[in-house]
Amino acid sequence: MKNINDLKAGVAVVIFNNQKQVLLQKRSDVGLWGIPSGHVEIGETVSQAAIREVKEETNLDISIKKIIGVYSDPNSQVFEYPNGKVTHFITTCFLAEVTGGELKCNSKESLDIRFFEHDNLPQDLLKMNPRWLKDALSNRKSAFIR
Repeated sequence: MKNINDLKAGVAVVIFNNQKQVLLQKRSDVGLWGIPSGHVEIGETVSQAAIREVKEETNLDISIKKIIGVYSDPNSQVFEYPNGKVTHFITTCFLAEVTGGELKCNSKESLDIRFFEHDNLPQDLLKMNPRWLKDALSNRKSAFIR
């Protein structure tokens, strides 16, 4: 395993539209597509962080429906940034629905943002996202712990 520099609490939010397409953002930090996600800031809850991150990255207002899972396995949750920093994330992944706002790429963190068919995702997708999406599509009532 790579030498890990940092441990962070993360959030990710799976959002489907009426056609069951999933919302992805092309991240400016790594140039890869991914489920909207980010870090929990000091003084906020994971649900507050999820709502804030989605608003910052997509301009959408959301309501949390449920927790899909909590992901901490270093095999999928250790991420190396282009600057060489290696971070281990403990990510709470939520399922949410849009309650307002207009979809637009309004963040320096995103190069693009759009909906994709869940069975036709971009090839340049973050490595942990297929697991999160598969778990979201499982319709399991209880959260996954991975």
